[in-house]
Amino acid sequence: MYAALSVRMYNDVGSRPGVPPNSIPSQPNPFGNAFNVAGSGLIRGGLGAYGGKILGSSSEYVQSNISRYFSDPQYYFQVNDHYVKNKLKVVLFPFLHRGHWTRITEPVGGRLSYKPPIYDINAPDLYIPLMAFGTYIILAGLSLGLRGKFSPEALSLLFVKGLLGWFMQASLLKVTLLSLGCGEGPLLDIIAYAGYTFTGICLAVFGKIISGYSYYILMPWTCLCMGVFLVKTMKRVLFAEVRSYDSSKHHYLLLFIALVQFPLFIWLGNITVNWLL
Repeated sequence: MYAALSVRMYNDVGSRPGVPPNSIPSQPNPFGNAFNVAGSGLIRGGLGAYGGKILGSSSEYVQSNISRYFSDPQYYFQVNDHYVKNKLKVVLFPFLHRGHWTRITEPVGGRLSYKPPIYDINAPDLYIPLMAFGTYIILAGLSLGLRGKFSPEALSLLFVKGLLGWFMQASLLKVTLLSLGCGEGPLLDIIAYAGYTFTGICLAVFGKIISGYSYYILMPWTCLCMGVFLVKTMKRVLFAEVRSYDSSKHHYLLLFIALVQFPLFIWLGNITVNWLL
């Protein structure tokens, strides 16, 4: 009984109005909040800087590789009538080109960059290849129509045949550069150089529509001219980018590029319903 009375007196003395029993008011810790805020700020700042560095380096890597392999697509369409006329002369009559075959450079953003086609006749473009490819499809349809064999299915197959020929030409040039240790050229440059093939094929197919005998004159001529054009162009690219030069290997591969033009031109110039022939 004495023990119970003592506990009751202790509770009455320790209790205060409005304050729960056995509750000890906590004292504010001014250093705890400061440490928490500072720690979270350092963590957020460190993670943000590290993440920004990773994202920045990743974006720079992607942009550098895009510009390295694909370049700017708008660059290949900066042409005018004067460039188109002179470029067709270079492609179809490379023997008459008396100027140099090297491209003109200019400083842009602290580094050297090539001038667009409108200012450089040796720069590749995609305007002429695309227009030549479209003309090839139109002439192929006209040739089939004059022989009474035109159909949408045949024209679509010839379209696929043209794309396949373009891809084969571009692959040949790319593999040649890779085998010579010069595979870092922009992909659109290779596509543009391969697309010039259709300028000569259009001339040969048009001659075949006008007169069958002219086809046998124009086809070998356009094959020869395209071979010379590609050899001159590839030699310029190789001299500019290859560090070690093996003359015998280079000459054999360039000669192979020129010789391949003959079967490729004959295959693309053969306008038939069976696109494999």
